[in-house]
Amino acid sequence: MDRPRRLWPLLAGLALLAGAGNVLRSWWGHGPLGHDTAFVVPEGATLNTISIKLADHGFIYSERAFRFHARLLAWGGGTIKAGEFLIPAHASESMIVRIIEGNLALRRFLTVPEGMPSIQVAQRLQAQPFLTGPLAMPAEGSVLPDTYDFRPGEPRQAVLNRMQAAMTARLDKLWAARAPDLPVHSAAEALTLASIVEKETGKPSERAMVAGLYENRLRKGIMLQADPTIIYPITKGKPLGRRIRQSEITAVNGYNTYAMTGLPKGPITNPGRSAIEAVLHPAHTDALYMVADGTGGHAFATTLEQHNRNVARWFQIRHARGDL
Repeated sequence: MDRPRRLWPLLAGLALLAGAGNVLRSWWGHGPLGHDTAFVVPEGATLNTISIKLADHGFIYSERAFRFHARLLAWGGGTIKAGEFLIPAHASESMIVRIIEGNLALRRFLTVPEGMPSIQVAQRLQAQPFLTGPLAMPAEGSVLPDTYDFRPGEPRQAVLNRMQAAMTARLDKLWAARAPDLPVHSAAEALTLASIVEKETGKPSERAMVAGLYENRLRKGIMLQADPTIIYPITKGKPLGRRIRQSEITAVNGYNTYAMTGLPKGPITNPGRSAIEAVLHPAHTDALYMVADGTGGHAFATTLEQHNRNVARWFQIRHARGDL
């Protein structure tokens, strides 16, 4: 009769060890996930909601077991990080907890290229499925072209606010270091001219020269005659998709620099840093005219006679290409 009584503690101990072994195997053993998979933790998530989501998407075997193991072995409470995390194939419960408690969130990136108008910036933000909420249309020239990272679930307006704050900070810094005796009298005027320079040449080595040419025209009171300023009020910066009409060349609208002297009433795109720097540190040149040279750049001239010869050469190139 005494022998069974003596066996009970042993059996209980063995059962306890077996249970502990199961817990440890679940905690550190291979999980069910078949391949590396991204997992999004929303703002305000709790252990309960995370456990359900992990189980529903096949990251763990049991949401109840995961919750129990996490509380028993690791969970400190209040340490879940919102974001998108990469969970490796067959990740154990303990590995999943370490990942979502740490700073290993995947970052998403959104790029605004130099010269992208605000209407397209807004479209790009609206099309990003990992962002949330409405978006106010950004003012033209208010966004700094760059690559921005964001957390999945972040509001679109918050990302846009960062883009605009970056432009404000960059413009203030560059304006403070500007060359003396410029014909632009404020950072806002510099931004407007930089937007024209950005649209007029895709050749980085030309930007300072194009800026110098336009600044010469501003000093002399000569119309800038920049084709992109004709197009902007028609398309808000999108490609025109056709040739400019004569009626559009003579249109008066506050932007068209073929119908007015001086700068347009505002930027016509979001210029990048190099275009802004070109305006604030232009090339020293006497050039007043430019025309495409067939290589993606421009031929510059100081006199109308020189310019007319360059135009004639450009028309010869276009004829040879079959453009005319």
